[in-house]
Amino acid sequence: MISLLTSPEAWAALLTLTALEIVLGIDNVIFLSVIIARIPERQATRARQIGLALALVFRILLLSALVWLIGLTQPVFAVAGVGLSWRDLILIGGGLFLIAKATHEIHAEVEAEEEGEQEGGSARGFLLVILQIIIIDLVFSLDSIITAIGMAQDIEIMIAAVVIAVAIMYVSSGPVARFVVNHPTTKMLALAFLVLIGVALVADGFQFHIPRGYIYFAIAFAVGVEFFNVLASRNRRKRVR
Repeated sequence: MISLLTSPEAWAALLTLTALEIVLGIDNVIFLSVIIARIPERQATRARQIGLALALVFRILLLSALVWLIGLTQPVFAVAGVGLSWRDLILIGGGLFLIAKATHEIHAEVEAEEEGEQEGGSARGFLLVILQIIIIDLVFSLDSIITAIGMAQDIEIMIAAVVIAVAIMYVSSGPVARFVVNHPTTKMLALAFLVLIGVALVADGFQFHIPRGYIYFAIAFAVGVEFFNVLASRNRRKRVR
């Protein structure tokens, strides 16, 4: 452990892996921001805290099961000549869940359904949100940790990178969630991101890798356009006043 603290290679691996984990955590933050937008603010804060705590716990538990995780990448059967592992099946299931959830939310926004109609009660709505967060945390955690295993050899470095990344996710998730609530048009944009991410997960599951750089560039470009839309809308309101 002491040797890791004085090793330049270990610090370089930590910085690289932390940056990668933060980028991979963007998906998690977007999902959290959208999913908690339909419950009361006090419950939304609790759900966000529980969701990110579970993200950290799942990642550390999965890191502790390295041998089992490596086994998950071995093909268990083939479909149309493509060998699928348990990891692939989890990614496909998680991607389909994201697509279905985002499509459902987009339909609710288009039809202007009330929050009460969507959730069916405060306590039940809160538990439903937590259940959905658990499902998607497992999917994102699996993808994140398998990436970490390929990037570093020391479990201490992996755990440190995961803890730092989740801490940054926690700090950033609050402002992101408030921005989504205060600017309803950004919620539709976030839902579109979730559909895109879901498609990428399903593609990964079928061994068709879509470079994440393309996806994150598309997200950054769309966020930039939406930022100028929000700014223009705010300036128009000022002129009217």
